[in-house]
Amino acid sequence: MDMNDRYGGAPGERRPHPHSGPRRGSLPGGPLRLVAAAGAAALTLTAGLVTPLNPAPQQAEAADDGKKVLTVAVAQSVDSLSPFLAVRLLSTSIHRLTYEYLTNYDPEDNHVVPGLATEWKSSPDKLTWTYTIRSDSTWSDGKQATAEDAAWTFNTMMTDEGAATANGSFVANFEKVTAPSPTELVIKLKKPQATMTALDVPIVPKHVWEKVDDYAKFNNDKDFPLVGNGPFVLTDYKADSYVRLKPNKTFWRGAPKFDELVFRYYKDQDAAVSALRKGEVSFVAGSPSLTPAQAASLEKDENIRVNDAPGRRFYALATNPGAKAKNGEKMGDGHPSLLDRRVRNALFMAVDRKTVIDKVFQGHAVEGAGYIPPRFPQYFWEPSAGQELAYDPEKAAALLDEAGYTVDGDGKRVGKDGKPITYRVLCHATDPNDKAIGKYLQEWWGDLGIGVTLNCLDNVTDPWLAGEYDLAFDGWSVNPDPDFVLSIHTCAALPATPKDTGATDNFICDKKYDELYERQLAEYDPDRRADLVRQMESRLYDLGYMNVMAYPNAVEAYRTDHIESITTMPAKAGNIYGQDGYWSWWSAVPADSGDTGGGSSSTGVVVGIVAGAVVLAGLGAFVALRRRATADDRE
Repeated sequence: MDMNDRYGGAPGERRPHPHSGPRRGSLPGGPLRLVAAAGAAALTLTAGLVTPLNPAPQQAEAADDGKKVLTVAVAQSVDSLSPFLAVRLLSTSIHRLTYEYLTNYDPEDNHVVPGLATEWKSSPDKLTWTYTIRSDSTWSDGKQATAEDAAWTFNTMMTDEGAATANGSFVANFEKVTAPSPTELVIKLKKPQATMTALDVPIVPKHVWEKVDDYAKFNNDKDFPLVGNGPFVLTDYKADSYVRLKPNKTFWRGAPKFDELVFRYYKDQDAAVSALRKGEVSFVAGSPSLTPAQAASLEKDENIRVNDAPGRRFYALATNPGAKAKNGEKMGDGHPSLLDRRVRNALFMAVDRKTVIDKVFQGHAVEGAGYIPPRFPQYFWEPSAGQELAYDPEKAAALLDEAGYTVDGDGKRVGKDGKPITYRVLCHATDPNDKAIGKYLQEWWGDLGIGVTLNCLDNVTDPWLAGEYDLAFDGWSVNPDPDFVLSIHTCAALPATPKDTGATDNFICDKKYDELYERQLAEYDPDRRADLVRQMESRLYDLGYMNVMAYPNAVEAYRTDHIESITTMPAKAGNIYGQDGYWSWWSAVPADSGDTGGGSSSTGVVVGIVAGAVVLAGLGAFVALRRRATADDRE
């Protein structure tokens, strides 16, 4: 998952289109779309800068030792370095760089390609899957990576609730996993499972991880370097400060070309943009994307290129459905009026999605409805004319009246208790889109007589986990196989008790949705499965708990004088940061290196001669057991 990006994410691979830099302007015939300065209007951000830790000394250090360091400015902190716990996009992206998965997604068009497994086959009844594990993958401590590592990883997730925290849905249907030989992995299923070539689970070294006492609490953040078998080795990390990686010289696909890769956190996106201009960082990923004003401004710099590509995320407003645990105990304090579908539909009908696209995203997004972005056309869904909750404030007001929530003499809409209705909307303090749309909600819903309080926090994890919100800005990165983002709305994803942590996104539990989920999971025919997935999206839409407002573009920027070439995913009009794989950072070639990348890269991304560590500060306390994040945080 790459939560699964909740800003939360999945695996992916890339195949490159050659592109040489540094050059400014359009890319004739190339995969990237540049943001025109004249086309983007201003969208301001709050100040309140958080300065990276000692950037000047880092630059001096890099200059002295001549390292080629690819430095990425990010708007997210690490939730955990344990593959069993991590859900945030940054964390899962790091795991894609440091651990292998059985399979990967090709960067050209997202079809499945070998990873740790070189080939796979199923029994006629689809209940037994056999994978051939490559013999040329070694752990960074020199030991051979084998099928036993994969079997141990899956078995641990099957038997330990803590180890199943992040990706347990992938193994819930496993009956038995064995490794008959170092190169053979056998998985037996309880019933057919369509995701067997898309198991988004990092394989970890058994000889390291079998020593862990409590997988629910172990964050893998004390002893470095971490033992992995991906293209990079994580060499150093300091919570809320930095992450540092070096190339894995023994990686079977070939070592990365940069001497070091670092991720630096900026709480204020304007500060990150300024650092890019100064050459203090090489790439800015945004929060999760650059604003139109920032993109337009950066495009004027002759050494900076802006990549504006269709994204793999959705941007939504989630409604508290009356949060509860599997044992039936209620959680949190969601407003009781939101349990009425007429109220939920009325609120959604009072959201002008066109204004969201035109005024907030300023054209760098497309209007949303279904759960899966149009970047994945096989699963993309749109409501029919009779089903669509189109913008209609008058009808919204009538629905509220019909539900018994009428307006008093002061123009305030009141609840069944006679008190004026005010909804608390949870938002990310670091996301300008949350804040901008929040102001529109105050206007739109205010016209209905409903008050809106924006709770913009650095740490949204705690209130979300506790169900202490009415509505919240939400979003996930969707993988080429959408099973994971579908699974987080099942009853099985709820926490066992209010004290536990579940995989649920928004406490949704619906029998009809669950039935459709089980059917799609067992369906191997691609067309029939896609139809079931679209039925699930339709059901989510009708329930009214997920108002998908937009599918934002991936708007990012990099210095063309720092890198020669890099791979986008997909190859045509793809993103660089937050891919379903390691392709961008693995393929990146430093500028002036004399290496064109063998024609395997698509465009230039940032790399800087900046040797310091990456500041990943401040999105709230590091939570061991409850690692939950919302739209800005998930993969």
